Amino acid sequence: MEATELLKKVRRIEIKTRGLSRHNFAGEYHSAFKGRGIAFSEVREYQYGDDIRSIDWNVTARFNHPYIKIYEEERELTVMLLVDVSGSGSFGTIKGFKRDVMTEIAAVLSFSAIFNNDKIGVIFFSDKVEKFIPPQKGRKHILRIIRELLDFNPQSHKTNLNEPLRYLTNAIKKRCTAFIISDFIVPDFEEALRIASNKHDVVALKVYDPVENAIPDIGMIKVVDSESGLEKWIDTSSYITRKEYEKWWETHIEMIRNIFRRCGVDTTEVSTGEDYVKPLIKLFKNR
Repeated sequence: MEATELLKKVRRIEIKTRGLSRHNFAGEYHSAFKGRGIAFSEVREYQYGDDIRSIDWNVTARFNHPYIKIYEEERELTVMLLVDVSGSGSFGTIKGFKRDVMTEIAAVLSFSAIFNNDKIGVIFFSDKVEKFIPPQKGRKHILRIIRELLDFNPQSHKTNLNEPLRYLTNAIKKRCTAFIISDFIVPDFEEALRIASNKHDVVALKVYDPVENAIPDIGMIKVVDSESGLEKWIDTSSYITRKEYEKWWETHIEMIRNIFRRCGVDTTEVSTGEDYVKPLIKLFKNR
């Protein structure tokens, strides 16, 4: 992509998503993902009814009078985006590709994070970790993330969530909020997700295209697997073929939903043919 065209796209996405973050998501994001850590604030004299487990014995011994430690909630979060850059993102039949929707969602979450004074970092993944951008604050940092999302060329076109989830668990030491933005057309990843969600607050944002739910009856067509490059002719006029595909897809979707449920991961689904604002706000409000 030419530099001038890239800058124009970055600017368009910034204008759209920055406005959405400020006006549509600011309150919901703050309520749903406020800091959950506890930080030391000060000591004060012990008062009747205070929890004796909070007594600071060093200060108490120094002043010969009981003092307790006061803690307050940490408001600042670290937010990580795990963004799927595999080949299956280059598919879409209505308003745009799945990758376009993923990019805008990532930008909205990034601006929401900095409006809440949080740090934001990104892991680009295919079937491996393609790129890691450490968490930082500021508009300049977010514009870099958007540029990378628009112009990133992965080394692999396949998908596997196990590697990026393990990387998240090992690379981010303190508890963070991690958004996985993907179509989740992936092999089993339950064990890695369970480990990551025990350490971090993980949220799954599934982006899909309506045509993926069912094959339309349009006769004999050649399809290409965007991740493996394999080509195959399919007779879509065959009722059996269409029903077998629908059954496979329903089984796959139910498997993904069950994994999220068992791992205690909040999730929502976003269609390329619909506005992503409503599903995100609903997700935030339900937390």
